[in-house]
Amino acid sequence: MAADSKTEKATPKKRRDERKEGHIFFSKDIVSVVFIFGAFYSLKLLLPGMYQSTGSFMVHFVEMSGTQESLPSGMLQSIAGEFAKTCVSCLLPILLICMGLSIVATGAQTRFLFSRKSVAPKLSRLNPIKGIKNLFSLRNLVELLKSMLKIAILLYIMYGMLKDDFIAVVRTMDMDIRLSAVYMLNLIMDMIIDISLVFAVIAFFDYLYQRWEYERSIKMSKQELKEEYKQLEGNPEIKGKIKDIQRQRARSRMMQAVPQADVIIKNPTHFAVALKYKIDQDNAPLVLAKGQDHLALRIIEIGEAHGVTVVENKPLARSLYASTEINQEIPSEYYGAVAEILVYVYKLNKKDGASNEKTIK
Repeated sequence: MAADSKTEKATPKKRRDERKEGHIFFSKDIVSVVFIFGAFYSLKLLLPGMYQSTGSFMVHFVEMSGTQESLPSGMLQSIAGEFAKTCVSCLLPILLICMGLSIVATGAQTRFLFSRKSVAPKLSRLNPIKGIKNLFSLRNLVELLKSMLKIAILLYIMYGMLKDDFIAVVRTMDMDIRLSAVYMLNLIMDMIIDISLVFAVIAFFDYLYQRWEYERSIKMSKQELKEEYKQLEGNPEIKGKIKDIQRQRARSRMMQAVPQADVIIKNPTHFAVALKYKIDQDNAPLVLAKGQDHLALRIIEIGEAHGVTVVENKPLARSLYASTEINQEIPSEYYGAVAEILVYVYKLNKKDGASNEKTIK
């Protein structure tokens, strides 16, 4: 099927299926930027401790070197072990922080999806013709342009900063080693900040592009929509859910109509039928709502809250419930019994301070 025929947005089912296959939109640049910012701020936070650790090691090493012309092999191993320990204590916290932030950035985009299908070997990936097509695809072209843009920006920022501070960098050779290290570190930090901010802007637009590309790739044709609808329509589970939703909506509309009723006929707690009758509009009383057990109690509760008269008539309530449907007129055999109740209700409503509930036996 031609790609240009897929003009319809993907359905929720299509999105779920794509997700199961591991096909989701994901921006690697977002993760890279989070990693860079995490490394920068964790380095800035931990720098005093790192400076103290490395300084102590260097002082200890210089002292040992100054007192002996040649170091024994055992001492060299000790120094190497201490050096490794110092490096690990300095770098491990930064690596852990960056890894944690990268996992969060990845999980925020993928909702921590792990799909075996996405990493499983597929023969289609070995197809050379398909590989050549993918090589010249729009996605790969965008990735190439993005990489070239990053390199150009990186070189431009480095050139600009070194151009402005070239003389100062050269003069650091004559400075105290500590002052020289501090100056170079500040210069590198400023460079990282500028690069990170530019890369953050690129990552933002990359995220928007990846989302657009993903939505475009999962679009469906009208024929696919029809086929999916047929599949869902034949699924018993989906059918059941649709019927449940329809029942809930119908029940909600029914409850909203209860306040418009003229009378509610009940069988104390088991049945309730709400009727409406306008002499100049209706041929016969109309059933607005009916219910059994807890639904009957709910109808009565709503009716009483809106001033609808509730009348108890056990046999009539049961018969009306069994023989009527919502928004339909009552059967003709109940005209007489219902007419008596309506006449009673109309008279009752004319009396000031009348009770809201009466019982007719």
